[in-house]
Amino acid sequence: MPAETDRHRDPRTAHPMQDLDNRGAIHDLVVHFYREVAFDDLLGPVFGEVAEVDWAEHIPRLIGYWCRVLLDHPSYDGRILAAHERVHAEQPFDAELFDRWYRLFAESVDGGWSGAHADRAKRHAAHMAGVISRRLTDEDRAGVTPSEERERAHEREAAAHD
Repeated sequence: MPAETDRHRDPRTAHPMQDLDNRGAIHDLVVHFYREVAFDDLLGPVFGEVAEVDWAEHIPRLIGYWCRVLLDHPSYDGRILAAHERVHAEQPFDAELFDRWYRLFAESVDGGWSGAHADRAKRHAAHMAGVISRRLTDEDRAGVTPSEERERAHEREAAAHD
C-alpha cells in the first residue's frame, strides 16, 4: 500500500506539536476545528441551520483572520461582530454556546499544536468569546473554565515576578 500523503492525514498528526507559526498550520487548525464545530450537537445546528454557513466561503476567511491575528498578515478585513449580531438576532446566543466554542477551539489547538503562537491563539479566542458575549448578551463570558482562569492568574503572577 502506498505511503499516506499529508493531504490524507489528520492535520493534527501530520505535524504533531508544531506551532501555529505559518499559514499551513493555521489552515490545518481552522479546518480541523470547524469540522468539529460542524458536527457538534450544540454548535452544528447554529452554524448549519441558523447561520447557514457556506463553509467553502467561510473557511478561507477564517484562515485569513487567524493569519492576521497570529502572523500579522493583512489577509482579513471583515467585521466579526456584525456576522454574529445577525445570527444572534435569529437565535440568541447563550453562555453554553460560547463556552463550547472555546472548549472545542482549545482542544483543537492542544491536540496538535504547541508554542507561543498556539498559546496566543487560545488567549485570543478566549478574549474574542468574551468580547462577543458581552456585546451580544451582556454576560461577561471569558470563554475559559475556572481551572484555566486559575492557571492564567498563576501565569500572570509569575510573569509579574520575572
